[in-house]
Amino acid sequence: MKTKLLVVDDNVAMVELIKEYFRESSKIEVALTAYDGEEALDKIFNEEDKYDLLILDLIMPKKDGLYVLEELKKSKKQKNIIVLTSYNEPDTIRRVSEYGVRYFMLKPFDFKEFEKKILELIEGNKMQSQVIDLHDHNIQISITKILHQLGIPSHIKGYQYIREAISLVYTNPNLIGGITKELYPEIGQKYKTSVSRVERAIRHAIEVSWNRGDWSLMEEIFGHSVDIDKAKPTNSEFIVTIADKLRLEMLKIS
Repeated sequence: MKTKLLVVDDNVAMVELIKEYFRESSKIEVALTAYDGEEALDKIFNEEDKYDLLILDLIMPKKDGLYVLEELKKSKKQKNIIVLTSYNEPDTIRRVSEYGVRYFMLKPFDFKEFEKKILELIEGNKMQSQVIDLHDHNIQISITKILHQLGIPSHIKGYQYIREAISLVYTNPNLIGGITKELYPEIGQKYKTSVSRVERAIRHAIEVSWNRGDWSLMEEIFGHSVDIDKAKPTNSEFIVTIADKLRLEMLKIS
């Protein structure tokens, strides 16, 4: 069975190129097209059974690609999405990654690589649990590595809590706005301790890091967000900054 694409791009010539490339394909076909965000949302929600994968441009008339992603997030519908765009500002890439986009490809692109990404994504969904497990495993390894580089010993309580906090914020960026009211209680419940103890232990872990960590790494990670010569990052700054760094690294890898 062919993988069906919904291609959303205001560049008519680009849409036609994609259609032409897959016209003779035995594995992929362009089933639906849309040329602005409003048309895209109509087809995304009203013709769900006609496509398997959404190919989405970011810069479009009426409603842009980020608006489309935001509406999808609000609807809580899980869609396979590849963002295909010429817009590569770091802040935009970061925002896109928070919407669960599987791949981000820059125009101009190689069609063979594009086809490969589509097939990898669809094939990956057939083994979804394994893919999720592997991704989670890689994230945990990355968190462990960076915390050790920052000088946080694994035997102190704050290490466990800060590791869990970074993992939760990485997985659910919405927690950024609720560190005290949502994140700490979730960690406290898991480890059967109070919110205040979670907060204090994380604060202590950061203080230990500041006394024994790699200063060049600290400058690289935190230099843009805090004045490291004058003050340590707050708990929130520490957790969110490392989660953002890991999210961008994983986006580059994929």
